[in-house]
Amino acid sequence: MPMPEPWEFKIEFDEKTGHVQRVVEGDNSKYEEYIKAQNRASDTSRVAIEKLIPVAEELKIVIGVENVWNNLWVEPHFYNHFVTTFNNPWVRPYFDIGNCVKYSPPQDWIKILGNRIIRLHFKDFKLNPDGHGGKFIHLREGSINWPAVRKALDEVGYDGWGSIEEAGLPYAEFARRFDSIAEGQ
Repeated sequence: MPMPEPWEFKIEFDEKTGHVQRVVEGDNSKYEEYIKAQNRASDTSRVAIEKLIPVAEELKIVIGVENVWNNLWVEPHFYNHFVTTFNNPWVRPYFDIGNCVKYSPPQDWIKILGNRIIRLHFKDFKLNPDGHGGKFIHLREGSINWPAVRKALDEVGYDGWGSIEEAGLPYAEFARRFDSIAEGQ
């Protein structure tokens, strides 16, 4: 289905329902199918999470809602709205740092999600030279400004753990790269 390019998104949504009303400035008619799919995905996700909340409360397990790589919740305010409307401490953002790069810098997302972030996925994404498109790449080889990410995490008081979501480098090299991020480099 036709979808906006990552740099074209300017999401407007209903604060009450969370339903997307517009995805770009100007005429949205060619994105009507995408808007319907976005709203359907949000609605079915909401129903599934609401069914899980009583179990999460009973077991004291947080439901981490991830910003996945599928053009769903592509802007930080929209993703944050979805997660916070549950108004439940057992539903929190599980933030994948690499999954948002094609839309906007991860440090911007972190500042909006704030201290609600429960866990992190660490991976990198290299934007094409024109800033449009790109590919996943080894940690610390992409377009992410890791010192800015680390600073944003400090500013929101994040003190949890994260996992590296990629393969291909020896463990010692992963550890070295992750340590440099943790040190703010």
